[in-house]
Amino acid sequence: MRRDSAKLVVGGRPAVWLGANFWSRTGGPLMWRNYDPEVVREELRVLHEHGLRQTRSFFYWPDFMPTPETIDEDGCAHFADFLDAHRELGMASIPTFLVGHMSGDNWDPAWRGDRDLYADVWLVSRQAWFIREMTRRFAAHPAVAAWLISNEMPIYGRLRHQPAAPTEQVTAWAELVVQAVRAGGGHQPVSLGDGAWGIEVTGVDNGFSVRETGALVDFVGPHVYRTDSDPVRQHLGAAFVCELAAVAGKPVVLEEFGLSSDQVGEEGAAHYYRQTLHTSLLAGATGWLAWNNTDYDDLIEQPPYSHHPFEMHFGITDHRGRPKPPLHELAAFAEVLDAVDFARCERVPAEAALVVSEYLERGYPFAQDDDRPLIFGSLHQAYVAAREADLALGFSRERDGVAEDCALYLLPCVKQLQGPTWQRLRQRVADGAVLYLSYTSGEVGHHRQPWLPYLDETFGVRKQLTYGVVDEVGDEVVELTFGTDFGGIAAGEVLRFRAGGNAHSRTHLPVVPDGAEVIATDAHGRPALLRHRVGAGQAVLCTYPLEHFAAVTPRVNPEDTHRLYAALAEVAGVRRPVAVDDPRVLVDVLAHEDGRRFCWLVSQHEQERAVRPEVTGGALHELGTGADASTIVLPPFGVRVVEWKEQG
Repeated sequence: MRRDSAKLVVGGRPAVWLGANFWSRTGGPLMWRNYDPEVVREELRVLHEHGLRQTRSFFYWPDFMPTPETIDEDGCAHFADFLDAHRELGMASIPTFLVGHMSGDNWDPAWRGDRDLYADVWLVSRQAWFIREMTRRFAAHPAVAAWLISNEMPIYGRLRHQPAAPTEQVTAWAELVVQAVRAGGGHQPVSLGDGAWGIEVTGVDNGFSVRETGALVDFVGPHVYRTDSDPVRQHLGAAFVCELAAVAGKPVVLEEFGLSSDQVGEEGAAHYYRQTLHTSLLAGATGWLAWNNTDYDDLIEQPPYSHHPFEMHFGITDHRGRPKPPLHELAAFAEVLDAVDFARCERVPAEAALVVSEYLERGYPFAQDDDRPLIFGSLHQAYVAAREADLALGFSRERDGVAEDCALYLLPCVKQLQGPTWQRLRQRVADGAVLYLSYTSGEVGHHRQPWLPYLDETFGVRKQLTYGVVDEVGDEVVELTFGTDFGGIAAGEVLRFRAGGNAHSRTHLPVVPDGAEVIATDAHGRPALLRHRVGAGQAVLCTYPLEHFAAVTPRVNPEDTHRLYAALAEVAGVRRPVAVDDPRVLVDVLAHEDGRRFCWLVSQHEQERAVRPEVTGGALHELGTGADASTIVLPPFGVRVVEWKEQG
């Protein structure tokens, strides 16, 4: 299965962006009123010296469009100088047009009133006019890299008390404003700046569909500020979002990410940046724009910093322009991108697929929105476990059809699938694949228990459920004792899982084998893992919602699901060319178009760690020197990149 590795194409060549969202420290969103050419050049010079080549810039809408028919020419003159400053350094910028939301507040032009940004024809025409005219002014400037329509439109387009706009209105608006860029002569890539917060990525219906708007744009730009109760899930949070954002089949640019130094110490900030950069690269991202370039201590009395003071300190430099730890991490990342010639690398194909239920991204009659958080959380935790097992993992979206070229299909805590999808998965088993399903009854009381047809026939069991009644898990720790060898798990071994969930989801599935082989039992002697051989393949059923248990448990990773996934991969014949016998060291491989292969090792250890990767059919060598890299020392939460050379 091909994993998304789409690159931006600029001037016929693949492009990689590394930069920062930019407001000058002279004014933040009001920088164009207080524009200082010398300060701007100093700020850009610091970024350039640390390997950054792009900024994302903003037309603060109330200032640039003071009336419905006028554009502020003084602001445009300042912006022209801003672009000139980029050109002087060999940098480029990505202007953002409709900047009404910024850093914890919404800023309307005085003339907007209560008009709807999507549905009011006159207001949509004014937006399109502004976009066309600004594009016409700057499209020919060599420092313009791309265009963004808005900044986080889902939380600006409608007030909090208003319902989300209908998807057809949002998509129509998106089509018109993108056309306005082209009408103004904009030939550069364009995207929406919406944060990729559509239902396909978040499971929340806000009117934006990444799948639909993806057909209109040249790249998709997630904005990721998610928090988590588990450090490993946190470090892989942006990566997981990038995987989901690839639903549009377009390049994925991590358009906003970062943290305030009011929220974390210097060392923690460095770790977070390092982990986010490298894990999102391995998840298919092709560009990174940190939030943001500088701190704003001198603006503490100016909104939004007066009422959101922590927003002052998201900078990768301080308010005097001195580099902070995140900027040093960006500089080190830039060196890695150059060393591997990342623009010409792609992810190796996957033989294991994580199946994404269509119920995450589409509502059906009398299907409930409150089922989606469980889908999202279980997928995220399964992604973490697969990464801990060093699996090259593809995302197979049910709506796009089941990938036909995988040996292993993972269905973590899946309650709902389309009937035809289930039949295709059963056929894949008959053809020789391994299908894994962990049971869940769902997190909500309505329609709890599985919606899956032919579950008994597929897994060779007879359900012992009582309709409408869940079988509660009373154990604080669920134990799976293996009665036979399974992959790399030996008979007699015990895997342990902390139970979690609410009264609906902290449950198990009572079954009686009816053709299936019991692989593992729980502490009460009940079947917990069963294998049913069907045709040339196998269907493996776990009667406990292991991934959900972990997803709702703080500081749980690594937990033993990674061992189960590694065993499933071995049973399915999934190849792992490089692996580490330590779930806290994540491994993945990128392939260069010239045949070279590069191996990433990403540590989740708080202390220095030395590892000896298991390499199949080759050996690891240091970048540049070619020295032996059979033993690799990783600093705390560190990353090492080495070259994997095949034998012979």
